[in-house]
Amino acid sequence: MIQLFAAATGEVPGISEVVLWAIILCPLAAFAAITLYVRHLPKIAGYLSILAIGVSFVLSLIALIDVLGASGGIAIYSHDWFRAGPLELALGVRIDGLTAVMLVVVSSVSLLVQVYSQGYMEGDPGYGRYYAYMSLFITAMLGLVLADNLFMLFIFWELVGLSSYLLIGFWFHKPSAASAAKKAFIVTRIGDLGLLAAILLIWTRHDTLAIHEIHDLALTGALAGTTLTLFGLGLFAGAVGKSAQFPLHVWLPDAMEGPTPVSALIHAATMVAAGVYLMARFFPVIEASPDALNVVGWIGAATVAVGASLALVQTDLKRVLAYSTISQLGYMMLALGVFGYA
Repeated sequence: MIQLFAAATGEVPGISEVVLWAIILCPLAAFAAITLYVRHLPKIAGYLSILAIGVSFVLSLIALIDVLGASGGIAIYSHDWFRAGPLELALGVRIDGLTAVMLVVVSSVSLLVQVYSQGYMEGDPGYGRYYAYMSLFITAMLGLVLADNLFMLFIFWELVGLSSYLLIGFWFHKPSAASAAKKAFIVTRIGDLGLLAAILLIWTRHDTLAIHEIHDLALTGALAGTTLTLFGLGLFAGAVGKSAQFPLHVWLPDAMEGPTPVSALIHAATMVAAGVYLMARFFPVIEASPDALNVVGWIGAATVAVGASLALVQTDLKRVLAYSTISQLGYMMLALGVFGYA
């Protein structure tokens, strides 16, 4: 096991690695238990899922309090998992200010949605299946936030896409829901090709997938020039798809075909915020490339204009909300593009 600590103040978060892994594993255990044992016992499935995310929420609060007490410190835990020649894959978690805030946001919103879902989904024949999918989605989001290397991040990134496909198409017997799920899955995969290309680029050029090492490469100037720009644009391509940026914004309005709590979870600082989180996580790298920053800023500005304009002409309230969300996500990207990271 490798433990790396860094903090400008000399203080480091003292939170246990077990707590960080438990934040991910609690909803994952709920998903497994519901799928294997209690899928046909709806009430138990619901209570189990809510209990799991409730524990994750409490642990996330503990992590946030610990990070605040460390005055911005960083703790990284990494374990070698697989080696084959020059290829080294690790399983690692990272906790810092950005991670801690996102953990609390994701877990708190998810907990509220899970509680509301009990009444909304009551009587639905797929009640147990719904809570299994929700637990899987939350696992993927929490894992994405905590990941300290691009291998883990990409696995959870794709798991978010898979679980969102299952949730948007939950009522798959409706042609509109099935079509919306396929559209969301395919469109976001287009952006994911860019993310995968960025991962392959950084590994072939610098032989690392660890996020903190990539940050160091950019800060020391070892990652620069065309490689830096292409890496930044590849990351942004993935963010464009997941965060519904122009021109890959077209999937989000149709995603309203899923159950209303699913729409709330996707729109409320979880899935659509994943792309913004990705760019914020790699901001020390992106800011070293003026060309990449320009692209981020201009695409964000275009998304603001397109989303707001389309929202004005919608007659369906859910689609108004969807296009409004797209516009607000554009503001977030625009802020990052003009050095608005704080």
